[in-house]
Amino acid sequence: MDLSVKTSLKENRLHGTEQFPLAAYWIDQTIAGAPILECHWHSEMEFFFCMQGEVLFQVDTDYYVVKAGEAIFIDSGEIHTGHSHHHATCMYGAVVFDPQLLASASFDAIQTEYIAPFFERTHSFPRHIKPQSRWEKQLLDALKTILSLCDQQDLGYQLSIKALLLQMLQTILPEGRHANRSKRGLTDQTKTIRLKKAISYIQSNYNQPLKISQIAGQIPMSDGQFCRFFKSMTRQTPIEYVNSYRIRRAGELLLDPSNKISTVALDVGFDHMSYFVKVFRQQMNCTPSEYRKKMLNSSLDYTL
Repeated sequence: MDLSVKTSLKENRLHGTEQFPLAAYWIDQTIAGAPILECHWHSEMEFFFCMQGEVLFQVDTDYYVVKAGEAIFIDSGEIHTGHSHHHATCMYGAVVFDPQLLASASFDAIQTEYIAPFFERTHSFPRHIKPQSRWEKQLLDALKTILSLCDQQDLGYQLSIKALLLQMLQTILPEGRHANRSKRGLTDQTKTIRLKKAISYIQSNYNQPLKISQIAGQIPMSDGQFCRFFKSMTRQTPIEYVNSYRIRRAGELLLDPSNKISTVALDVGFDHMSYFVKVFRQQMNCTPSEYRKKMLNSSLDYTL
């Protein structure tokens, strides 16, 4: 398993390998109140399993409070974000996979009857999986086993993981267990498309000076209308999101001791060192130097 003390999953990356496009991650948010996962999306599907604490997850326009022992399923292309609930620390595991991993080599009965409906989202996993029934517990147990298999990587672990994912699909076959997300409301779909445009622009230009009018122009909306829209969708103002994204990128750069803190600040779009330190402290409850020391020591402890 890719064990990490980072507070975000990098996107635009290959999860796993081309031959086995699945990867698992542990995210340990040890700083109370710090953001967990910025608003983003990707083509892969994803399971989040909360191990400790509580996480407020947003998927497109819906919100879910996910407690320890519960999971969230994210379909391909869905916008999602995570926030610490009640400002508590938390730990969760994530399994990210390309759904083509489950495809048959030919269009056989399995592909036709089970895999195709899954790809088409007519028979998808329930969004919020809780240990309330035997079949939901089976899903959660399988997910925990997949995380463990990715961690140990014993000979043939890929076979076991693929078998478990197919078994999970079998578990949700009966009516009332699977979700049909093939059709979405036009209003929600329009909102999601607009938000994706804004986020894509921010993530492509975060290291440059950004104005609200520039981001709003991608949709397009007036500055005031865009600010209200963005806040309603992400629970952050555009400026808060930009700063949060910049701090996350800074957190990754700070893990390299050779990167000077002043250079990191410039590289992620902060013109003034004092403002960078102020925003970093607000986001992470510590200074950049304190964060670097804590993260590097945590990594060293794990290696030992």
